[in-house]
Amino acid sequence: MAKASFTEGSIAATMLKTAFAMLASTLAMSGYNIVDTYFVGQIGGAEPLAAMGFTFPVIMFIGCIFHGFGTGCMATMAQAVGRKDGAEAKRLVTAGLQILVLISLALAVIGVFTADYAFGAMGAQGYTLELTKSYMNVWFLGCVTSALNMEGNKLLVSAGYPRISSGMTIFGMVINAVLDPLMIFGGETCHHHMLAHTFHFLHPVINLVMPLFHGFTAQNVRGAAIATVLSQMIASAVILFILYKAHLLSFKPMKMRQLVDAGKIIFKYAIPATLGMLLFPISNYVTTWITATFGDAMVAGMSASQKLEMVAFVFPMSFGITLMPLIAQNYGAKLYSRVRFAFKFAVSVAFVFLSIAALVLLLFGHLIVPYLTPEPSVQRVMVKYMHIIPFGFAALEITRFGGFALVGCGHPVQDTVLKAVRILGIMLPLYFIVYFTHWQPGIYYARLLTDLLGGAIFVIAAWRMITRLPKDGETPNT
Repeated sequence: MAKASFTEGSIAATMLKTAFAMLASTLAMSGYNIVDTYFVGQIGGAEPLAAMGFTFPVIMFIGCIFHGFGTGCMATMAQAVGRKDGAEAKRLVTAGLQILVLISLALAVIGVFTADYAFGAMGAQGYTLELTKSYMNVWFLGCVTSALNMEGNKLLVSAGYPRISSGMTIFGMVINAVLDPLMIFGGETCHHHMLAHTFHFLHPVINLVMPLFHGFTAQNVRGAAIATVLSQMIASAVILFILYKAHLLSFKPMKMRQLVDAGKIIFKYAIPATLGMLLFPISNYVTTWITATFGDAMVAGMSASQKLEMVAFVFPMSFGITLMPLIAQNYGAKLYSRVRFAFKFAVSVAFVFLSIAALVLLLFGHLIVPYLTPEPSVQRVMVKYMHIIPFGFAALEITRFGGFALVGCGHPVQDTVLKAVRILGIMLPLYFIVYFTHWQPGIYYARLLTDLLGGAIFVIAAWRMITRLPKDGETPNT
């Protein structure tokens, strides 16, 4: 059964305990991108990594739709759990996942038929465009597994099962890491590579096992997509079974009337959350187009740096995964003092940790970059990135935390408005200045200034909201 485990005990201890339980999971989420970037980077040339860079805005766009809808499911379900209404929590999860499947199937069809236009308009051309399409055609067909894997894990956390969620994310990442080289380079190539780079006493075992995988043919960039889809398919099937065993999911299709009734509750949060989230891929689409005017090496370097950047956010993101359901459960239980403390504690930890992470990347980033790509032009972009962007890491995470607090306390529209201010009022104007001046370093400074100003806006709004909550047990004015 779902557990209202976030409404009792020490807030700091609960957040740290849950965050550490999710730490390996968050690292595994970053691992998906790092592993893909590493193996694709070994193909050679700037085109494969550039292709991955062009896929990012579209994947982010669809992921934001999933995330926005999942936020509606997660917030409403967590509030129901806080009220100790298990039947309502199960109804919302069942309806939410069924609607999510329908949404993902519709997006897959649209994506396949618009791939040429979408990526061509972004600046992908020639061989880079062909590589981009080969990856995305596979990813589109399997995006339903991405939706179920992503949101199913979040629902497990909201229901009080962070360790299980963490284990499932690691499980999927390990499968992806195993499949990536086999799918990208082929079984025979992997066999020869392992013989050349392992101790001789392991060769008999390798020669015994690896011929079993000779049927895997080299798929180039497309292979990375196949590996991702297969790993998420396996993980999502297990997640759905766990939700069912926890009495949070029914496999029986809901009647249309039931689906509509539950959908109304979810969409109250999901629509503004989705609109707010969609601003990010739209802006990323524009910024990738502007970045592409400086060449494939710039796109490749920025894309690879963004994936490396995710490692710095591993621990703070663990708090973020915990923060939304924790605030929502306590808000549903009318324990507002716990809401205030949770937000303050999470912001403090994020600020300290990411300030240290920024210093580490500033000092040692140039030593890490060569392991991700052998291309000197891409390396130069990545090193410059590490010298500027990390100074805004803490502000970026505080921006996210502010949004979690607003949505968890029933203010999804305000969260969306502030996201619009950050993207439309700050980020895009700065990037268009870079475009018209054609000042390449401006790409880095536009991102940094956006993160700093956005963090200030969100922390002020969230702080004002939580300080106006009433005493514990009272009903807030909405």
